[in-house]
Amino acid sequence: MPSQALIWIIVAAVVVIAAIVCLIVWDSKKSRTQKSQSEESQSEKVQSGKPQSEKPRAEKSQSKESQSKESPAPQPSGAQQIASQDAAAAGAAASAEPAVEVTVESAVETSVAEESAKAAESQESQESQASQESQASQEPAATAAAPAESPEGKESRLTRLRSRLSKSANPFGKALFNILTKDNLSEADWEDIEDTLILADVGAETSAQIVDDLRADARVHSNKDASEVRATLRRMLLEQVGEDADRSLAAERADAHKPSVIIMVGVNGTGKTTTAGKLARLFVAEGKSVVLGAADTFRAAAADQLETWGSHVGVPVVRADHDGADPASVAFDAAQKAVDSQADVLIIDTAGRLQNKANLMDELGKIRRVVEKKLPVDEVLLVLDATTGQNGMVQARVFSEAIGVTGVALTKLDGSAKGGIVICVQKELGVPVKLVGLGEGPDDLAPFDPAGFVDGILGD
Repeated sequence: MPSQALIWIIVAAVVVIAAIVCLIVWDSKKSRTQKSQSEESQSEKVQSGKPQSEKPRAEKSQSKESQSKESPAPQPSGAQQIASQDAAAAGAAASAEPAVEVTVESAVETSVAEESAKAAESQESQESQASQESQASQEPAATAAAPAESPEGKESRLTRLRSRLSKSANPFGKALFNILTKDNLSEADWEDIEDTLILADVGAETSAQIVDDLRADARVHSNKDASEVRATLRRMLLEQVGEDADRSLAAERADAHKPSVIIMVGVNGTGKTTTAGKLARLFVAEGKSVVLGAADTFRAAAADQLETWGSHVGVPVVRADHDGADPASVAFDAAQKAVDSQADVLIIDTAGRLQNKANLMDELGKIRRVVEKKLPVDEVLLVLDATTGQNGMVQARVFSEAIGVTGVALTKLDGSAKGGIVICVQKELGVPVKLVGLGEGPDDLAPFDPAGFVDGILGD
């Protein structure tokens, strides 16, 4: 009996121990499964952020798991089971900490990657915009050179300028007419006529000749009809102005060189640079292609002023890269530009003031010689301010001797008493007045019309 009870006790103990062992094994498997799932989820997170660096960890975890599955654990004792549970808990805590670190590192790397992507997109956008601007700035030269304005034609300019002359105050013609319509002309009256002509800057010699012609004309003494007197005076003034003179510019002739070179000369203040710009507009209105050369490197604003004129009608301007550059070099570059672009006309603006007169004339002569190495110089236009009167004649003679003037452009010829400079300058230089300007407008420059000029100063 006692032995039988002992056997049952042993059996019961074995059953209890087996149950405990089974329970421990089941808990151990359950913890391993949870740990494996946690490591797999962590591995997937790491692979999404940094696949290459975290792949060995996942492989190591899988290796450990396979090893644990292949080698079954021995039947541990109760103390070993408790120690195993503690170690498992410690291992789970230790494995959780690296996972947190990996997750934080992955989040930081993901943020950096996003910022890098945004920076790359911004840079690509800027490069695309810069490329578009570069393409826009490199459009064909023909498009850039398209005239922004349509200059006024020659015929309408002549009509408008003639109207301005006739409507302006001109004591010159009125004074002569009032004297010549008197019943009896005394010697004092003839002296008044001569004084009026001199004050109008006709010149002493030319004034005396006109008075002599009027004295000899029997119609002046015998006929006091106003229209007859005006017709006589008009005929004599036209003879002095030179109605039949050739006033065409060389660039407008059938045998003109291409490009036809025009050099503008004159002292500063006469409107030389402005006249060059207006002349370019006149040629553009006639359908000619023009190149401007800014060889006035002495005056700081001259090149900028000329460039402004050219930009309005799409005319290119060749200028120096710094103030005080060699004007002859600029003129040569302008000549080369005109040849390369097959322009019809090259207009070169020159300086009107240097340290002294000798330096200025030497510089102008050098400009002409340098240009003629590339192109023949067809025209040298002297720009004179009509209001300066006889003072302008001194300038005219100096320039004519230095560079050889072929024509005159008179500015500010508003029909005042100074209009007689037209007669005087032609007599002194032996060259015709070819261009005349009456205002500050961009198209207030036109070919000189002798008949319109005389009619204007006579008040017709």
